[in-house]
Amino acid sequence: MSGPALQPARIVAAFGRSYLADAGEQAALPCVARGKRSEAVCGDQVLLRLGQDPAVIESILPRRNALWRQDAWRSKMFAANLDLVLVVTASEPTPNLELVGRALIAAQAEGIPSALVLNKCELPSAARLREQLQPLQAAGYPLIELSAKQAPEQAAQTLRSWLDGRTGMLIGASGVGKSTLANALVPGLRAQTQTISAALNAGRHTTTATRLYPLHGLQPHSALLDSPGFQAFGLNQLSVSQLQHALPEIARLNGDCRFNNCTHRQEPGCAVRSAVDSGQLSPSRYALYLRVLQELLGESSVKV
Repeated sequence: MSGPALQPARIVAAFGRSYLADAGEQAALPCVARGKRSEAVCGDQVLLRLGQDPAVIESILPRRNALWRQDAWRSKMFAANLDLVLVVTASEPTPNLELVGRALIAAQAEGIPSALVLNKCELPSAARLREQLQPLQAAGYPLIELSAKQAPEQAAQTLRSWLDGRTGMLIGASGVGKSTLANALVPGLRAQTQTISAALNAGRHTTTATRLYPLHGLQPHSALLDSPGFQAFGLNQLSVSQLQHALPEIARLNGDCRFNNCTHRQEPGCAVRSAVDSGQLSPSRYALYLRVLQELLGESSVKV
């Protein structure tokens, strides 16, 4: 006698081995991973066995893409099947351009479209940040300017147009207004967060739980993925080749180097170094490439 049929679902909240899944029901279903390992992440498409309480995740369907977070010891996958990454920055507090650059690398390596969001665009100091973001615009990343404080409704509407029909994620350093934007996009976000925490039965420790919120009033599958406390992307899973293709302006030059295995450092005939020397490639972007390359190769220093 066969068991209950497997139910397709989407993971909408994840914390440890505890999950909530959207299976088309009115309320999300609590579910757990089978066995000791919890490999599902927010955004995963899964198959659930519903004959138990909580339901059991029997399998994870193939992912289109995934993002990783970095802690002191390792990179860990935390989100999957994204359609858009919106990298939020602002001129106050001091911009964390390292986080911006690494976020774009992480998304590009997974084939996820990205855009820059300049919040607090009304500040006089935003002019300097616009200049600093120009190399990223030149690389092909769109720039969205808005003010969550002065024009919250307009800011929310702008982002909703980008997220229409998409599952997207807001990334930003502390203080740039990411939480304000998330609350504008998802009315009642705090109450929903508390409901999810109760359903996961993890209380205050769910402050770092990753969650997926539907964006009502837009096309189907419009959603915002929120990962509170997120500050560092994991890039250690990348190969050198993946890194070289994750910076569009470097990827365009890869085939022009004298050597096929050029690392774009001290090799003769390097098209990337020539582009830096001639001013065609941003020195700051090249420096970011070298820093990440150093980490991937496990080197204590990189010769420029």
